[in-house]
Amino acid sequence: MDSGAIKQKLSTAGVLVSLGIIYGDIGTSPLYVFKAIVGESIITEDLVLGGVSCVFWTLTLITTIKYVYLALNADNKGEGGIFALYALVRKYKAKWVVYLAIIGCATLISDGFITPAISISSAVEGLTINNPNIPTVPIVIVILILLFFFQQFGTSVVGKTFGPIMMVWFITLGVFGMIHLSQNPTVLKALNPMYAINLLINYPGGFWLLGAVFLCTTGAEALYSDLGHCGKHNIRVGWGFVKVSLLINYFGQAAWLLTLEGSTLDGQIPFYAIVPDGFLIFSIAIATMAAVIASQALISGTFTLVNEAMKLKLWPSTKVRYPSQIKGQIYLPTINWVLLAGTILVVLIFRESSAMEGAYGLAITFDMLMTTTLLVYFFTTAKKSRLRSTILALVFFSIEGMFLVSNLSKFQHGGWFTFTIALFFFGLMFTLVKARGLRDRHTEFVDLKHYVPMVQDLQADTTIPKEATNLVYMAVADSKRSIDSNIVYSIFKKRPKRADVYWFIHVDTVDSPYTSKYSVDTIIPKKCFFIRIKLGFKSDHRVNLLFNRVLHDMAENAEIDLVSHYDSLKKHSMPADFKFIILHSLASIDSEISTFDSLIIQGYRFIKKFSLSTEALYGLELANVEVERVPIMVGPPAKVRIKRERSDVEREKEMRYYEGN
Repeated sequence: MDSGAIKQKLSTAGVLVSLGIIYGDIGTSPLYVFKAIVGESIITEDLVLGGVSCVFWTLTLITTIKYVYLALNADNKGEGGIFALYALVRKYKAKWVVYLAIIGCATLISDGFITPAISISSAVEGLTINNPNIPTVPIVIVILILLFFFQQFGTSVVGKTFGPIMMVWFITLGVFGMIHLSQNPTVLKALNPMYAINLLINYPGGFWLLGAVFLCTTGAEALYSDLGHCGKHNIRVGWGFVKVSLLINYFGQAAWLLTLEGSTLDGQIPFYAIVPDGFLIFSIAIATMAAVIASQALISGTFTLVNEAMKLKLWPSTKVRYPSQIKGQIYLPTINWVLLAGTILVVLIFRESSAMEGAYGLAITFDMLMTTTLLVYFFTTAKKSRLRSTILALVFFSIEGMFLVSNLSKFQHGGWFTFTIALFFFGLMFTLVKARGLRDRHTEFVDLKHYVPMVQDLQADTTIPKEATNLVYMAVADSKRSIDSNIVYSIFKKRPKRADVYWFIHVDTVDSPYTSKYSVDTIIPKKCFFIRIKLGFKSDHRVNLLFNRVLHDMAENAEIDLVSHYDSLKKHSMPADFKFIILHSLASIDSEISTFDSLIIQGYRFIKKFSLSTEALYGLELANVEVERVPIMVGPPAKVRIKRERSDVEREKEMRYYEGN
């Protein structure tokens, strides 16, 4: 049944959970944002007030209006994120939207290599204030290894403390910020957007500082992606508290920076500089815990993102485990260890958070632009709101376009790292999209009713050894009216396969996130069935378990008999045997195809070598499975010419004929 996503009502517990799950990334940004804005520049009032004004309006326009208001209203049965949005709009048959989704996915994952490294490094670097020579890199790496190691055990126990810890963190931000803000409340005049405009237009190189300002909102995508975990009302109320805490801290840092007017930071960290004497160790400890929670949320979000991409056939099949009973909590071993290796590489390459700032933000800007484009398309098509979509496009394409241009300057300073990772993952998904398009375009279907008499004759033909009592095929065809020609080829031509019952199963990934339905079409009563299983992009896709549920439902309705058909086993009530046939379509070597299609096919074959097998993906590892490879033509047959050459005997006969005449 289609349970849909659970509606999350507004509650204190719900808001607390949202603090632990959603706001880690954006909540730890005060650790490094002002340090990135000021850098090694001479501190001036224009720089400080312009910087904090830019931060305020970025959090207001991008985070609050775009994500907290607009994006949360574009939910898919209570679920959010770029794939939930893609699933909402793909039904409008615009093929290009899939590329927006895979660009967004690729850039989000590449961001996952930087966030844990920069967040934890920024927190741990507080130790250097009193101990300048302390080696922070080994400490950061140890924390990262422990963080990723414990992913396989789930976070059900430790996760209960995330919300309270983040609550303490945000209160700490507010208190430390208020101490300095109260000493110089005139910095609040930076709420006037003219200070931000002045920085961008009149301050030397001010426009390029947008790349540093952008770091204050890099976690905004999580507000939308984790909509299903917390509910929009809890997220919105939580954001009110979080935004106030963040802004008080940013304005407190600005007030402190104005006391240094005319000088440089000289290695000081604005966040730790506003911490009162005696609270440094506490601030380092709570900052490190907040950074770990931010990293944990991003890792879990990456697992969810990749899992959704797999179910939408946009990512190579990989192993999925369920480490706890918490709904939706998953663990992807391959992704976990790849992320660990990547984050350690980031730490070893850049070593300090200030160096990582150059690599951070460029990729995520592309993701935000993709989300904006999909939102514009959603409001244009689904909501029929051209005015809202036009305003949304003008405002956010302009703002995010400026952020993108300013972030491009980061490319040579480290942005190349995340850009390269994003490009790799985009190429991976692009290859799968194109390969699936080739397969769908060239997979042939035949009318199933024409083969019903042949199926019945084959079942009655005892001269052919029985392959299995129940023979199960995974079908591309999505209705009983037609069936894959590959299946017909396998049953009748490649090697005749006799069975008492034939099953054709088609798995559909639908737009609704938690759908779990099936339908049964009887082709031949008790002898041949077509099963269509509809699953949401967030629901469990273990086909073997689902098929067993279907079989028991049908047995209870007396549609089938699950007792063995063999006399010697039937009297002992042994269950009937099943055999699954998995068909792999391979491009025929007899096809004439373009160079581009040839590259796509080669790339797809390479990806499949390192992907989870189809039987493992569907949970059929322990079942009786046979894998067959079936050729398909992905282009016109290759034209070949050959001329028959006469043999010596034929020439001799011809000579005798002429001699006789």
